[in-house]
Amino acid sequence: MLLITKDPIALNELDDKRIKGIKPLIPPQILMEDIPLTLQAAQTILEGRRGAEAIIKGADDRLLVVVGPCSIHDVKAAKEYAAKLIEYAKGAKDDLFIIMRVYFEKPRTTVGWKGLINDPFMNNSYEINKGLRIARQLLLDLNEMGVPTGCEFLDTISPQYTGDLVSWGAIGARTTESQIHRELASGLSCP
Repeated sequence: MLLITKDPIALNELDDKRIKGIKPLIPPQILMEDIPLTLQAAQTILEGRRGAEAIIKGADDRLLVVVGPCSIHDVKAAKEYAAKLIEYAKGAKDDLFIIMRVYFEKPRTTVGWKGLINDPFMNNSYEINKGLRIARQLLLDLNEMGVPTGCEFLDTISPQYTGDLVSWGAIGARTTESQIHRELASGLSCP
């Protein structure tokens, strides 16, 4: 499109010069209705939040352990890991309170895979809506198994889709000085 002025200007030269394409995100409420919180999952999440909070506040002398892979890329492997973690956690429950690390996004200072939410098929297709759906379903499944989950939140968008399914949240070292991330952390319902 051209803007008619003394000197014609191509509008496509003004905006989105480095943007390959734009796809709308599914609204968080729609995804939450498609993959709703269940009573069993809610119980796991609440117990996870209460346990983590009690340890952080010093009311519980167990060690809070957030353990798991660097990032999730294989749903089946994550569930297998969770099943093994459940068994281990049962035997260590007097000394450890275990939360499974379920990180879906990878902070990047350079190029590289940005995580399951952003590129769920690891092929640069960036099917974010599918990534959000996979992430939410996995968190629900893990909580239904009885595994409390912990996630790192890199932005203010993804918690709108998954925050209700997380027992413990983190912001990373790269973002601890970011005002918007401190505001995000203060607004999350999980410790």
